[in-house]
Amino acid sequence: MNILVVEDELEYRDHLVESIREWGHDIRGAENGEEALEILQSFAPHALVTDLMMPKLDGVGLMNRLRAEGRLPPTVVMTAFGTIDKALDVIHRHGAFWFVEKPVDTETLRLLLDRAGVQSRLAAENDELRKQLSFQGVLGDMVGRSRAMLEVFTLVRQVAPTTAPVLVTGESGTGKELVARAVHAHSPRSAGPFVALNCAAMPEALIESELFGHEKGAFTGAVERRAGAIENAEGGTLFLDELGEMPTAMQAKLLRVLEDYRFRRLGAKQERQADVRVIAATNRDPAKAIRDGQLREDLYYRLNVFEIALPPLRERKEDIPAIVEAMIHNLNRKHSTRVPGASPAFLESLARHSWEGNVRELRNAVERAVILAGEGPLSPAHLPPSLRPAGLPAGLPVEEFVPVAAAALSTAASDALEVRLEVGASIEEAERALIEATLAHASNNKTRAAAILGISAKTLHSKLKQYRIESEEVEAAAAAS
Repeated sequence: MNILVVEDELEYRDHLVESIREWGHDIRGAENGEEALEILQSFAPHALVTDLMMPKLDGVGLMNRLRAEGRLPPTVVMTAFGTIDKALDVIHRHGAFWFVEKPVDTETLRLLLDRAGVQSRLAAENDELRKQLSFQGVLGDMVGRSRAMLEVFTLVRQVAPTTAPVLVTGESGTGKELVARAVHAHSPRSAGPFVALNCAAMPEALIESELFGHEKGAFTGAVERRAGAIENAEGGTLFLDELGEMPTAMQAKLLRVLEDYRFRRLGAKQERQADVRVIAATNRDPAKAIRDGQLREDLYYRLNVFEIALPPLRERKEDIPAIVEAMIHNLNRKHSTRVPGASPAFLESLARHSWEGNVRELRNAVERAVILAGEGPLSPAHLPPSLRPAGLPAGLPVEEFVPVAAAALSTAASDALEVRLEVGASIEEAERALIEATLAHASNNKTRAAAILGISAKTLHSKLKQYRIESEEVEAAAAAS
């Protein structure tokens, strides 16, 4: 294993180097952070051991530099002035693997280096696995085997390890935030926070406070100090969605942050350092937005160091089967359903649609179908009327829609099912019987039952409370059917 020791005290550095060399490792020693950076140009360590307080470039400065460049190995920090607060800060804020006081117990150091080596190996294996998956059409939560999406995956892999700002463009619903999350997940900042701010959803009067934060009393209603999105994304990634909707005055202030990575809370006197990577997205054509005065040209060029353009779903329909498969898997967990997959006819129906709402529209259609199907494969009958093949009746086939469950329901001799009630039965009695039967059919899954009945889950809950329908009654009705 390759190990680099950075220690300004010559005798102690030599002692550590000799001890670690005896354990069978390839070891290098450096006097300070600057010398370490020179050694790292031709030496790739699996673990780093560094003193905290050193001249020229100290341990924290060295770690921050390597982390920003995406090449910080598991790091053991040494100091003669150890405190619990300092240890936690070095580990959680600056990315150290562990923190020890000097003089370091050699057996403790040996154990820590062994563990650091395991972590380094696992990280390398995970990186390789992620690369292999991306070549097979899966990257984070994105799915696609089309040429266009494989090119997107390649761009994500190339830009993620860098510190460059990224601009993601594409129509609404194409998955721009998924791209931003994939860049974050494959970057050296993946252990840090991912903070998303929708510029279109923020009132103009509040967006500056949401972005930069404010001090107590900065404006009416500012009753306490509050950190903004930039601060909350410290050490991680800030995603600015719908950048073209941000007021141009705010765009100028954001440009200054991107130029020197410093900002000031509203009402504050001093500036703060911004340790954050910015990824922005827009559904507008940037060139047109600049001409229309909705996007500052200088901000666009500052962000457009690396652009990733997402294709609309209608231009990559060959990806629909893989996307639907992934959606069904996730939705089964969300709704406790057991849908095994989609029928060929279901996929054919999806392929004929234009998908103006892109992947978001597709997800809504698939989620509705999964809720309605419950257990069997998805068929065209589970699709909204606008997506069904011509000639297919509106609404589910009656045998899929109305279960035989409650005593108030009975089957006719024909193929259709009928609800038969005694003369004099009230509307409330009929409604209760239908709710009980539908719940039994849905195996007491209230989300699915509400969808079948065409009402909201909240309305169904109110009806259950009104009629005092308990789970035991539903289970008994299901067993009797």
